[in-house]
Amino acid sequence: MTHPTSETPWPGAISAITLFVEDLPATKRFYQDVFGLPVAFEDANSAVFGFGGTVINLLSSTEAPALIAPAPVAAPDAGSRLQLTLPVDDVDAMCEELTARGVTLLNGPMDRPWGIRTASFRDPGGHIWEIAK
Repeated sequence: MTHPTSETPWPGAISAITLFVEDLPATKRFYQDVFGLPVAFEDANSAVFGFGGTVINLLSSTEAPALIAPAPVAAPDAGSRLQLTLPVDDVDAMCEELTARGVTLLNGPMDRPWGIRTASFRDPGGHIWEIAK
């Protein structure tokens, strides 16, 4: 649905996802080492990485209340409420590569009943990433 005076369709593509992290330096290193990505932008409170047309902004959890108040910022051990999925050509080969990069898999590789092969892991901020084919 678009607003009659809007030039940008609503909703459009997701341009940015902000993830709250307790240890910004460790999480930044994780994204550099595991995903092999350069930092697109950083300051004292955040580090931004490009994933295709979407950016992932790692934000120090101490800065999160300014963005979402009055909603509370959950602790990383409160449980996961999202999963980010990256497509890969070969889940098993990527699992071997991730393990070589120091990643501990939460599950997989496994064939799911809905017809895809997946595996998942957690970043230092507690966010769940899935690879899928």
